[in-house]
Amino acid sequence: MPDCQLLNSILAGKVRRVTSATSSNTENVVKTLTAWAQKFESTLKDMLTAESAVPEVLDKAVRYSILDGGKRVRPFITTRMCELCGGTAEEAAPAAVAIECVHAFSLVHDDLPAMDDDDLRRGKPTCHKAYGEAMAIMAGDALLALAFEILAARIPQPATAAAAVAELAKGCGWAGMIGGQVADILSENQPPDLALVNKIHRYKTARLIECAARLGAICAGANQTLTQAAADYGQQLGLAFQIADDILDLTGDEQQVGKAVAKDANAGKQTYPAAVGIDESQAAAHQAAKKAIEALEPFGTDADDLKQLARFVVERNK
Repeated sequence: MPDCQLLNSILAGKVRRVTSATSSNTENVVKTLTAWAQKFESTLKDMLTAESAVPEVLDKAVRYSILDGGKRVRPFITTRMCELCGGTAEEAAPAAVAIECVHAFSLVHDDLPAMDDDDLRRGKPTCHKAYGEAMAIMAGDALLALAFEILAARIPQPATAAAAVAELAKGCGWAGMIGGQVADILSENQPPDLALVNKIHRYKTARLIECAARLGAICAGANQTLTQAAADYGQQLGLAFQIADDILDLTGDEQQVGKAVAKDANAGKQTYPAAVGIDESQAAAHQAAKKAIEALEPFGTDADDLKQLARFVVERNK
């Protein structure tokens, strides 16, 4: 659907209205994530203690990029999935911090002029705007390396540490998030193609969220059934999240979203709304969220917070 038709759909009121039930779920999840993120921040800071050899400006750029911001959805998933599989938050902590380091690395590099060229991230100047392009590249590289250092050094069981390192490498590597980013770049200004959109979303976004869930299962030593349930949840949640993000790029408010909007459309990106329109995009997001919730069946009512999270990702306005 051309951009003008998408905007006409928005102006005509075709964007789904928020119900009181939707608002209530959103408020509950926001409260849960906010409270959890505050606790997680101290864990994050504890594992970001810089050695004396680390240049001060690099330390500052890394901290600027990862601390004091974000919903912390991925480490929350890692932690909760570990608990659901019989582990503890303490056992999940190294993997939770590692996945957040990788996520922060991806944002720093995505924001660079050679990539998405964004000036705002989480409502403040992006890393390259605050510290310069060269230091932003170095900060992103440092965050990626730090993720694997934390897994290797802080998970006490060698077999678990090795499995976690391998999973994170596959999740963020050339056949995962980075490969998805490459596909995204190469597809710019091509005719909208739903199959291509699904491929990009599957790897660029969903694969790392799937990885977050898998890491939780790995840290708990879960069996194959529970590990697969965790993976299915993460994959479908990731798809729902990215489709909703595509919609927000067209319908969101920059102040609420915390970054520039309408950039994907202007850059000729492959998005769900460009391929199938707003209404079908919303339907696809809700279908993916429904599949994510269904994947949690083996965990019963203990997973109700993760079910609420699946609903939240398609109801959020930022």
